[in-house]
Amino acid sequence: MNIAIITGASSGLGREYARQLAQDDSIEEFWLIARREERLTALKEELAPKACRLFPLDLTEPDSFARIEKQLAANTGLEVRWLINAAGFGRIGSCSEIDTATTARLVDLNCRAAVTLTQLALPFMSAGSHILEICSCAAFQPIPFLTAYAASKAFLLSYSRALGQELAPQHIDVTAVCPYWIKDTEFVTEARKTDRQGLFHSLPFASTQAEIAERSLRAARNHIKVCTPDAISFLHRIFASILPHSLLIQASELYRRLR
Repeated sequence: MNIAIITGASSGLGREYARQLAQDDSIEEFWLIARREERLTALKEELAPKACRLFPLDLTEPDSFARIEKQLAANTGLEVRWLINAAGFGRIGSCSEIDTATTARLVDLNCRAAVTLTQLALPFMSAGSHILEICSCAAFQPIPFLTAYAASKAFLLSYSRALGQELAPQHIDVTAVCPYWIKDTEFVTEARKTDRQGLFHSLPFASTQAEIAERSLRAARNHIKVCTPDAISFLHRIFASILPHSLLIQASELYRRLR
């Protein structure tokens, strides 16, 4: 049985990936993972007649992965055709203003959870399978006041690129998706909770989740390793590759002061 595993599926980009992949006739079942069971149930109804298995789990809790591992092992003939690690969150503000527990949860969800689930799914993948690790253009440089988030996405980008090289002989594709801001997700709302300086009250040139999902799925099918699915992220990647990080950090500080 061919399945797609999607984390963060109750809202935002994760939910949009499920909606768009529902058009893929090769996927026989969705495994949808998120904390809010009622939203997963609503998505299951929306995706019908596609079969869906719901996992209402908090991926910052290590015990959550035992259930997924058990379900993977219990199903013979399982093929994970798509793994999309879309769960994640960020906080905007000074490190001294964001409590330690929140930062620890951010690192756990953005880094450890994605790596753990990828490790669990790999034995059930084969040639033609796809892994999408949802990063951010914040991965391209250190960003003050988005410090832990940018660092967590830099980790995930590096992990994705190295893993993609390891899996290339098996013809399993790994795509790091690195968008600019997405305006119609809860991520921005949550991130702004600690934005005491009003740095991100307006987000010009932000894309929609439907645009990002469609472009990144197309990139994955075309074996692209790093997907910058909008103009801002594309330019950001170019500048970050040719300019010193010290200069980019100063530019971000100037932007902050001018806001």
